Amino acid sequence: MSFVRRLFRWTNRIFIQAAVPEQNIPFAPGSNSLHTTLTENVKLLQTLFNKTPDLVVRTFTYKQTDSQAALVYLSGLVDKNAINNNVLRQLMFHQADTTEGELPVTLGLMSTIATWEQIETSILHGYSVLFIDGLPHAYAMDTQGWPQRAITDSQIEASLKGAHQGFVETDAQNIALIRRYISSTELKIKEYYIGQRAKSKVSLLYLEDVALPEFLQELEKRITALNVDCILNTGELAEYIEDNSFSLFPQFITTERPDTAASQILQGRICVVLDRSSSVLVAPMNLVSFFQGIDDYSMRWPVATFLRLLRILACFVAAFLPGIYIACISFNHEVIPLDLILSIGEFRAVVPYPPLIEALIMEIMLEMLREAGIRLPAPVGQTVGIVGGIVIGQAAVQAGIVSNLMVVIVASTAVASFILPNYDMASSIRLIRFPMMIIASIFGIVGIVAGYMVLIAHLINLKSLGQSYTSPLAPLRLEDWKDGFVRLPLWKMIMRPQSVRTLQKKKMSSKRAEGDDS
Repeated sequence: MSFVRRLFRWTNRIFIQAAVPEQNIPFAPGSNSLHTTLTENVKLLQTLFNKTPDLVVRTFTYKQTDSQAALVYLSGLVDKNAINNNVLRQLMFHQADTTEGELPVTLGLMSTIATWEQIETSILHGYSVLFIDGLPHAYAMDTQGWPQRAITDSQIEASLKGAHQGFVETDAQNIALIRRYISSTELKIKEYYIGQRAKSKVSLLYLEDVALPEFLQELEKRITALNVDCILNTGELAEYIEDNSFSLFPQFITTERPDTAASQILQGRICVVLDRSSSVLVAPMNLVSFFQGIDDYSMRWPVATFLRLLRILACFVAAFLPGIYIACISFNHEVIPLDLILSIGEFRAVVPYPPLIEALIMEIMLEMLREAGIRLPAPVGQTVGIVGGIVIGQAAVQAGIVSNLMVVIVASTAVASFILPNYDMASSIRLIRFPMMIIASIFGIVGIVAGYMVLIAHLINLKSLGQSYTSPLAPLRLEDWKDGFVRLPLWKMIMRPQSVRTLQKKKMSSKRAEGDDS
């Protein structure tokens, strides 16, 4: 019986739709071209932007042809001074000798549009659209002027000797910052719009005579294949287009520094700039790149080499030190000196928990303090991080919840994780120590070695834009070791990274390097 009712409703709906006249079909933007009558265009525009109180429709008489015109824009996304001085004043009061199809406006960018989809996109992106009675098209004028913040230093990627400029939330300014470093006509830009609900502008920046076209085509394919409502930040974009979304390790570098982005572009990589985001993506990347900082190239090369080796050591300390402590206390007592094991036993005599629970309590408390320090205002966050860590750590030791040595271990891992220059990689390393702690509590040192082997196998199998993540270690490329875990003098590094597979292998080397090679 229910089937008969559904069939009847479906048949009735078909007959009702067939009886509706064609002109009563709701307006569908993108499928209709503009009318030549200004009144009809304004009526359809108000239907398209229904319940939009910030939409401004300014009607006036176009003096050049004595015809009616309308300028439409969203009040919060435009520069009103540019509209008043460069558009309205020129159209309403000035009569200049212009060729047919040109307007007497003093703007840098103006284009002709003829569909409602283009009109909708232009208005939503801060353009002003001009309708003139009798014309089957409109004009989109670049009058963008939404609220934006000033260019300031990056809060995450601090630099001692580098530039103190960071990206902002406007892609045009971010591209201009990169152009300030790479003033070359070979710097090319490809633009795309992604998102069904709200369009997000994505720009790919690369050196045409250096970057490998295969990387560019692969990145274009992944970006254009996205079918999402909207992309709000680079973190979302990276998760959609990376090779392995289930890996803890980042496969793209996310940076807020224009000098870092320019340095990676000069090496043959591709920079992805997303409008409304204060950071950019760089691909393809390898594991070694996450341990390099922009200050490494502003200091003496022995100092830079020492700092890079220190970061590698800090990576192992942050990932494996708590697990090694648990393994030594629970299973492998023989690796601890006798005097030290007696001291550890004295401290642990009052601790009622096994080493794993003790370590988890302190590590989770450390992560909570870290998050509290980030979310709170800067003065309060620093106070919570320092005072909270000292007070809670000392109170936990006096209460017999944890031992003194465990506080030292946890503090050492926290300091080691802060040394890593890339925030995404530091966060991944912090998470690795938790499974290492669990494996160490079950299998001891053998479990840590097995976990390390699984980690190495995962890294070898991991790809970044189809390229090996562990290069120049696997596959082995000795030439890239000059700027890997160590840094040789700059005049020795005359070749671009082999792992990037650039079209132009050799940099514009100096005479000193060429003389040494000869």
